[in-house]
Amino acid sequence: MKKIGILTSGGDCPGLNATIRGVAKSCYEIMDNAEIIGIQNGYYGLINNIAREMKPSDFSGILTLGGTILGSKRQPFKMLSMDEEKIKAMKDTYKKLKLDCLLTLGGCGTHKTANLLSTEGLNVIGLPKTIDNDIFGTDYTFGYYTAIDIATECIDRLHTTATSHSRVMVCEIMGNKVGWLTLSAGIAGGADIILIPEIPYDIDKLISAVTKRAENGKSFSIIAVAEGAYDVNEAKMKKKERAKKREEEHIITATNRIVAQIQNATGMDTRACVPGHILRGGSPNAFDRILATKLGAKAAELIKEENFGKTVALVNNKITTNKLSDIAGITKFIEEDNQLLLTAKDIGIHFGV
Repeated sequence: MKKIGILTSGGDCPGLNATIRGVAKSCYEIMDNAEIIGIQNGYYGLINNIAREMKPSDFSGILTLGGTILGSKRQPFKMLSMDEEKIKAMKDTYKKLKLDCLLTLGGCGTHKTANLLSTEGLNVIGLPKTIDNDIFGTDYTFGYYTAIDIATECIDRLHTTATSHSRVMVCEIMGNKVGWLTLSAGIAGGADIILIPEIPYDIDKLISAVTKRAENGKSFSIIAVAEGAYDVNEAKMKKKERAKKREEEHIITATNRIVAQIQNATGMDTRACVPGHILRGGSPNAFDRILATKLGAKAAELIKEENFGKTVALVNNKITTNKLSDIAGITKFIEEDNQLLLTAKDIGIHFGV
């Protein structure tokens, strides 16, 4: 018998349940005797031994269900490598549950912890989840394409109200460290200006771009802003310095500041729109359902083969694996020569530079 623990950690996203289902259905299909233990609320549940045996019926009807049936909790792991008490607690739970392996569905932080547990001797397999698409070593993460659809619809809807009222609409899209989601949705939604963390913007050039559109007879502008975007002055600061400066100015993200700067400089009616967690919610689209199922099935194969210390990935349209040690703690940024970025520039999208 293979006794398999599974948990979902970090922020939720569309496709978590589809992946859980893909793992379970494949395990039941290719193994003579598989038992799946659902660990509640991510690593918090692993630390505190909050788990239950699951039945095949638990995985029925969840392909289209948003969120996660296992629950998730952001467990603060500052200096986790030094937190011997939490590491010991997780290892103890693993042993008490008599697990043969542990599956962790999550983003960059989840994979970092998964790799740590792997180095501590546990049999761990990772599955790449995040709407940010920032996990190194995989072309796409499940949840990303559904979030693109939702963000694109938000931008689509802003077009009609922006044209009706001759407004500048600034849409803040999730993405604290990277701009994959903002770039993709901005292109798909026809944004005029896109601001992402990888390209610090110059507010004067941004205002100039909006003004030029108005002078050319465009009565509105759509600006897609990643929540982690920052300007050229902030780019000279360290992360903690930026955070302190924004705290002093009561600014969490760049969006509201940009709105005020454009309004004051141009006199144009400028508004902010923040879809926020709407981008995380709801049913996964067809692409993510298929991707989640394929990744889940691959994880089941790895379990059967006892091929641990890996994370599943999609590379060049093929399902493959990476070593956890090779990708943990590495963020996938948008590079200067990225084709998506170059395409956006080719069609005249402005990046505030």
